[in-house]
Amino acid sequence: METVLPEDVGFSASRLGRIGTWMQGYVDQHKLPGAISMVARHGKVVCFERAGMMDIEAAKPMQFDAIFRIYSMTKPVTSVALMMLYEEGQFQLHDPVSRFIPEFADVKVFAGAGQEGSNLERDITIRHLLTHTAGLTYDFFEDSPVDAMYREAKIVSRLPLAVLRVPLQEMIQRIAKLPLVYQPGATWRYSMATDVLGYVIEVISGTSLDAFFEESIFKPLGMEDTDFYVPEANLGRFAALYGPTEDGGIQLFDAPATSPFSRPTRCLSGGIGLVSTAADYARFAQMLLNGGELDGARLLGRKTVELMTTNHLPDELIPIKLQPHTLHGCGFGLGFRVLVNAAQAGRLGSEGEFGWGGAASTSFFVDPKEDLFGLLLTQLMPSRYYPIRNEFKVLVYQALVD
Repeated sequence: METVLPEDVGFSASRLGRIGTWMQGYVDQHKLPGAISMVARHGKVVCFERAGMMDIEAAKPMQFDAIFRIYSMTKPVTSVALMMLYEEGQFQLHDPVSRFIPEFADVKVFAGAGQEGSNLERDITIRHLLTHTAGLTYDFFEDSPVDAMYREAKIVSRLPLAVLRVPLQEMIQRIAKLPLVYQPGATWRYSMATDVLGYVIEVISGTSLDAFFEESIFKPLGMEDTDFYVPEANLGRFAALYGPTEDGGIQLFDAPATSPFSRPTRCLSGGIGLVSTAADYARFAQMLLNGGELDGARLLGRKTVELMTTNHLPDELIPIKLQPHTLHGCGFGLGFRVLVNAAQAGRLGSEGEFGWGGAASTSFFVDPKEDLFGLLLTQLMPSRYYPIRNEFKVLVYQALVD
């Protein structure tokens, strides 16, 4: 993507420069190992900053082509892939998931310890999975007995590594044997729904999820460094993963050479499985901002992107909550958080802005009204330990002057 002077596209260079100072401040305080930020408007990059280290133990400064664990920023990629099949007429949003995964026809809803589960009041649909209203959960939550059942089923390893342990089909079969936390459509609950969608993609397409991503998304967009693992030849560009210490510093959680992401995986996770770079994910974000097309490669139609980035939740399910955090002013579309009320969110932004983040504190947002996107990549787990996502958005928007 072309880089231009900030003033050429309505930014103040001096105000935009606050982003680099802010990132360096986190590094100097030993709160983050390093970070990369990118801002683009009207298809032109106006900010591409780096700070700190990508691997402290190896004394490697942060590089612009560093490879990051993007975890749940995989979810928008999976959602786009699924909606590409939707555009082919392969399914409708209200189709039951059991049409593609028969095991989900017999799922029960948790009714209490030692009790037989309740029957479904309605089918789990593709739309429920896309909007995280299917009633599924994650093993790292602690507010429902079903969360413990997920842990007992050993579907996902616990943090800090957060990788799937078993082949995708087996994982989906395990999930289908467990009860739902809620009736489908009853509440918004972040979950392994997008992993289920990854398997739906495999069933419909007849190909593996990694092959579908490569041929349908990564090659057309030129995302050369995005994959489910880091090849040996690129391990020198793979950033280390850190976590906070009790005294306010950071400690190594996952070294590049021994990381689960340093070798092909047994499970192709559509929810948390990808690694990527700033340049690669920027092209994905710009494609969305362009309404589904980039440099002549059209992945989705404009109306499909509009549908995906529109809030699909009723008022009673807003705002969405990521335990223990509440995303004030935000609803959810088909794979993306959507800002529906900037005043309630309590930060700068535009209604209709959408995006998502990952477990290692990565995030991106796209603002169609301002024709811009922002991308922040670091490697600190758990996510939202520091309020860097909202701070980054404020720093981007305060620099707009046109």
